[in-house]
Amino acid sequence: MPVVRELLLGPRRFGDIKESLSGISANVLTQRLGDLEEAGLLIKRKLPPPASVQVYELTQWGYESAPIFQAMGRWAVRSPRHDATKPFSPVSLMLSLRTMFSSQAASDFTARIQLKLGVEDFFWIREGQDIRIGRGEIEEPDLVLRGQTASDVAAAIYGGAPAESILADGDIDMARRLPTFFPMPPKVKAAPTKA
Repeated sequence: MPVVRELLLGPRRFGDIKESLSGISANVLTQRLGDLEEAGLLIKRKLPPPASVQVYELTQWGYESAPIFQAMGRWAVRSPRHDATKPFSPVSLMLSLRTMFSSQAASDFTARIQLKLGVEDFFWIREGQDIRIGRGEIEEPDLVLRGQTASDVAAAIYGGAPAESILADGDIDMARRLPTFFPMPPKVKAAPTKA
């Protein structure tokens, strides 16, 4: 599942996938990619010049798993042990920003947000009721958020860190309002421990 998750925003090179999945060995990743390819969830292809590198990309069927990740994300954050400030990948952050967004809390809020996470660029756009996320730069963003890691941005949106800590450009008041649009659901009560 973590390999599929890391490919939900488009094709990636082997090294990029490995870097996002901290602690996985090259041999284990190679085996998992092979299993996913054999199962029909991804394909391996070479990008055209000038890149000319091999990438792994989900098939259409693989991309259809996105709602499963959203449902799992909404379910997992209710765990009494879930900690939104723990490290996670940029792709995990972007998926969470689609999953946890509350259209009820945001009402008619629209924005074009550029996120610069380490050396990677991502975007989050809400126009009407549609939310689009992806890799790359966008023109004329309303906000530019920057973090050395995805956890830096998550700390401001989910963990109460000041918006100023991640705002690179744009309206500070809009940045301060962002956490209200991504409310965390109540945690389930922890099971009593056995004596």
